[in-house]
Amino acid sequence: MNEMNPQGGKCPVMHGGNTTADSSVTAWWPKSLKLEILSQHDTKTNPLGRGYSYREALKTLDFEALKQDMRALMTDSQPWWPADWGHYGGLMIRLSWHAAGSYRISDGRGGGGTGNQRFAPLNSWPDNVSLDKARRLLWPIKKKYGNRVSWADLIVLAGTIAYETMGLKTFGFAFGREDIWHPELDVYWGPETTWLGRERYASEAETSLENPLAAVQMGLIYVNPEGVAGQPDPLKTAQAIRETFARMAMNDEETVALTAGGHTVGKTHGNGDAGLLGPEPEGAPVEAQGLGWANPTGRGMGRDTITSGIEGAWTTHPTRWDNGYFHMLFNHEWELCKSPAGAWQWEPVEIREEDKPVDVEDPSIRCMPIMTDADMAMIRDPAYRAISEKFYADQDYFSEVFARAWFKLTHRDMGPKIRYVGPDVPAEDLIWQDPVPAGPTGWDVDAVKAKIAAAGLSVADMVSTAWDSARTYRGSDMRGGANGARIRLAPQKDWEGNEPARLARVLDVLAPIAAESGASLADVIVLAGNLGIEQAAKAAGFDITVPFHPGRGDATDEMTDADSFAPLEPIHDGYRNWLKADYAVSPAELMLDRTQLMGLTAPEMTVLVGGMRVLGTNHGSTKHGVFTSRAGVLSTDFFVTLTDMSLTWTPAGGGLYDLRDRATGTTRWTATELDLTFGSNSILRAYAELYAQDDAQEKFVTDFVAAWAKVMNADRFDLV
Repeated sequence: MNEMNPQGGKCPVMHGGNTTADSSVTAWWPKSLKLEILSQHDTKTNPLGRGYSYREALKTLDFEALKQDMRALMTDSQPWWPADWGHYGGLMIRLSWHAAGSYRISDGRGGGGTGNQRFAPLNSWPDNVSLDKARRLLWPIKKKYGNRVSWADLIVLAGTIAYETMGLKTFGFAFGREDIWHPELDVYWGPETTWLGRERYASEAETSLENPLAAVQMGLIYVNPEGVAGQPDPLKTAQAIRETFARMAMNDEETVALTAGGHTVGKTHGNGDAGLLGPEPEGAPVEAQGLGWANPTGRGMGRDTITSGIEGAWTTHPTRWDNGYFHMLFNHEWELCKSPAGAWQWEPVEIREEDKPVDVEDPSIRCMPIMTDADMAMIRDPAYRAISEKFYADQDYFSEVFARAWFKLTHRDMGPKIRYVGPDVPAEDLIWQDPVPAGPTGWDVDAVKAKIAAAGLSVADMVSTAWDSARTYRGSDMRGGANGARIRLAPQKDWEGNEPARLARVLDVLAPIAAESGASLADVIVLAGNLGIEQAAKAAGFDITVPFHPGRGDATDEMTDADSFAPLEPIHDGYRNWLKADYAVSPAELMLDRTQLMGLTAPEMTVLVGGMRVLGTNHGSTKHGVFTSRAGVLSTDFFVTLTDMSLTWTPAGGGLYDLRDRATGTTRWTATELDLTFGSNSILRAYAELYAQDDAQEKFVTDFVAAWAKVMNADRFDLV
C-alpha cells in the first residue's frame, strides 16, 4: 500500500519501542547513572489502588477453608498436567522451595515474600522448568479467594500443605506476604549473559563466589545437581552446598535436613532430550499464554516430563514422609550413570525390585531410584555424613529439624514476627527473626528531650548516631533498623562505619538518660537525632517538631544472632560521605543500592544528602561536600553552592575535587565524586535546583524532616 495512505501499511509507532532492550534514552549513554532502581514498585503499577490493605484483607480470609481447598488440590490430578502418583506434593514443594530459596542474606533480596516468581527472570530460569504449570494449578484457588490471599502467600503455602498431606508435622505457617506487580529489576542475579553461566567465581575456590550472590550458576536456585560446573564430584559439590546454604544463613544441620527433606518426596524429570524443549515462558509465543518449555515429543507430561534432565525418584514411597531417603542412601552402593536426557545421576549398583519406586502412571512398573551429586555429598562429606547418620537413626529428630528448617526457609525474608498473620503462627520466638521486646511508651517525651538538650551533645553527634542506628534497615527482608538498639551490641558497636569511639561517647551520655527516664535506649537514640534536627531547623529560622513515636524496645545479646548481622555492616554510606575502599562500581551506584534497600525515592535521597552535609554528619568529620560556613544549620547551602555558576570544579586526585572561585581561582570547598553527582546527573540536578531556589528553604526543611522520619520509622511495623 501507499505509505501516504492513512489506511495503509505504515506503522504508526516506533519499531521496537516497547520490546527492544536498547531502545531507551540511556542506551545512548551506557555509563550514565540509572535511577530506575529507586522507582521500583511505583504505586502506578499496582492495580489494587491506594485504599487496599493486604493485612486488612487477610482479616476476611477463611484460613481453614483455604487450607482445605489446598489439601484437596494435592490429589485432584488434572489431565492437562497429571500429578505424579496422583499427588502434586512434589511439584508444589518445588514451587515453594524455588520461590523462597532465591533469598540471600547478603542483601536480603530474593525469596518468596513478594510473589516475584510470577515474573521474569525467575519465571523463566532453567531451574524453574515446569513451575509455570504449578502456578496454573493454583489458579482456581487464587481465583476463588481473590484479593484475600496474595500469590506470594499462596505459592509458599502450597509446599507446606503438601508436606502435611504426606505426613509431616509442620512447624507452622504465617500469612502476610504482599504481592508486587512487576519484575524486581533491582535484583542483581549475576554477571552472566547466558543461562547456566558460571563467571561469578574469582577462583576455583567455592568461597570466591561473588557477593551478594548465593547460587552457583546463572538460572539456578542453589547448586548444579549434576556436580560443580556439571561435573560429578560429591566432595567438591559439598563445598558448593556449604557456601551457598551459608549465604542463606543455614548451618550444616539445617542444610542436610533441607536436602534430605526435599528429596524424601517427589522425583526428578528427565525422560527425554531436554534440548527439544520449547522456549521458556518469557520467550514463548503468545498462543502459549505464559506457559513455556513445550515438549514436542510424546505427551510431554507424566512419565515423559522433562525438567532438570535427571530422571527418577529418591525413595521407595515418594508421596510419603518417612525415613526412606536415608534408608536408600545408606543401604546401597552407588554408581554414576546417565539419564535418558543425558544428565549425570547416581544409581544403585544393586537393588531389590520391591525397593524401587513405582512408575508415576503405572504402579505395575518399577523404576530405578536415583541420587544427585548433592545427595552423594550428604554421605561423602564427613560433617554432612555424621549429621545424616544421626537423622537416619532418629526419624523424629530429623522430622523436627526439617520442619523448623523448612519454616525458616519459607519465612526468612518476611522480617520480624510482628508481620506474621494467621492461626498457625508459632508462639516460639526464633533468633533468626531478630526478636525485639516491646518498648515502654508511658514515659515523658518532652522531659527526656530536655535532658538530652542539656547533655551537651552536638547536632552532628545526635544526628549521626540516630542515622547509624536506623540506616541498617533494608526493605528486602525487613531486617535492621533502629528498633532494638542493636547499635550498642556486637557486632554493630565495633563497625568502622559507626565510628566506635564517637558512638561509645554518645551512648555513654544517652544510656543513663534512658535508664533514669524509663525509656528504651532505642527510643532515646532516635529522639536525640530528632532533637538535633529540630535545633538545626530552628537555627535556620524554622520552629518544627520531628514526628516521634515511642515504643521501640532494646534487644539483648541473647536475642541477637551476631553472625547473621555481619552482612548488614555498611562498607559505604553516601549520606555520611564515607567509602571504606574503592569498589568495582561507582560511589553513586553503591548509594542507589543502599537507598533502594532503605525504601527511599530519588527526591528523598537528594534532600537527605543535602541536609546531612550541612549538618556536619560526615564520617570522620571530613569537610567534603559541607558547602556551608554554618555547619549545624539545616540550610539549603549544599544545593545553592552546587548550582552556583561563579564557581568551578577541578579534580584534586584521590577521588576528590576542589571548588574554585572562577574569578580568583581560590579554593572554596572540596567534594567527593558522589557530591558532584547531584550536579552532574540531569535528574538529580533537577532536584538539586529545586532546593537551590530562593523560595525553597521551607520546602527543604519540610521534605528533609519527612524523609528523616521515614528512615527512623522504617522498621516500626507496629505503626502500620
